[in-house]
Amino acid sequence: MTVAVLGAGAFGTALAVTLAQNGPVTLWARDAAHVAEMQASRRNDRRLPMAELPENVSVTAEIEAATQAPVLLLAMPMQQMGGFLTAHAARLAGKTLVACSKGIDLTTGRGPTGLIAAACPDATAAILTGPSFAADIARGLPTALTLACTEDCEALQARLSTPTLRLYRSTDPLGAELGGALKNVIAIAAGVVIGAGLGDSARAALMTRGFAEMSRLALRLGARAETLAGLSGFGDLVLTCTSAQSRNFRFGQALGAGEEFDPTTTVEGVATAKAVSVLAQKRGVEMPIATMVAALSEHRITVSDAAQALLSRPLKEE
Repeated sequence: MTVAVLGAGAFGTALAVTLAQNGPVTLWARDAAHVAEMQASRRNDRRLPMAELPENVSVTAEIEAATQAPVLLLAMPMQQMGGFLTAHAARLAGKTLVACSKGIDLTTGRGPTGLIAAACPDATAAILTGPSFAADIARGLPTALTLACTEDCEALQARLSTPTLRLYRSTDPLGAELGGALKNVIAIAAGVVIGAGLGDSARAALMTRGFAEMSRLALRLGARAETLAGLSGFGDLVLTCTSAQSRNFRFGQALGAGEEFDPTTTVEGVATAKAVSVLAQKRGVEMPIATMVAALSEHRITVSDAAQALLSRPLKEE
């Protein structure tokens, strides 16, 4: 079962590096100049400079060549995935498409597997998600992720697992993708707490109440509670709310401290917070933390006002 990774960001590159232990991998990037650099240096100096590309990782800018593999890992920013799927739907038909992005599409309100199903109904849609940093995967540090698909995916699980990358199967792709998307919003809020100097106790409280928000919306949309309590939900929440390796956490930290953040860095939680606020309102789900993150990200409210608004909410049972 040959594999191609579409998207040569840090995470896509890390997946190509580790999956090369199981056989040849194609790594696709849309930028031909970037591909030429990687082919010459055997590294992705733009996104993951610490990792050397194994010999059996071929790098290409030709989408026709990359999509010959039956299994395609879509490792591109969430807000670009819908356009990519629509543009290349014909050549993706019948493939196994594994989303490796976390978020909710602003235009449609769909998650990754929803976008795949809409654009490529003949493809098999799956999602690979959970607590993971690209650098850890590329270094071969132990990592466990969720592979979720509505169909049997034992063969896919075996192909995408390595001695240091352990995958657990799930038949709840909706829950898996919602956990991965929603935790980014809470990670921004956790960063704000630390950046504003509100302390670790406040962060722990925010993570706990944030998980309650995640669960409320996910269950309303049809996800399973055990999925949210697993790697793709609670596990990923813990990682991204407690480590500066998380871009969402770092963005929130800068926001809380009143500092500028690199505008070229993709922060999926910003778009997700906006999409979630709209979705929660439509579904009648109370999500005060996500709503505050959306307002903070758009500079419609100050950090102190956001904290006061959350702390002054009516007292209630847990």
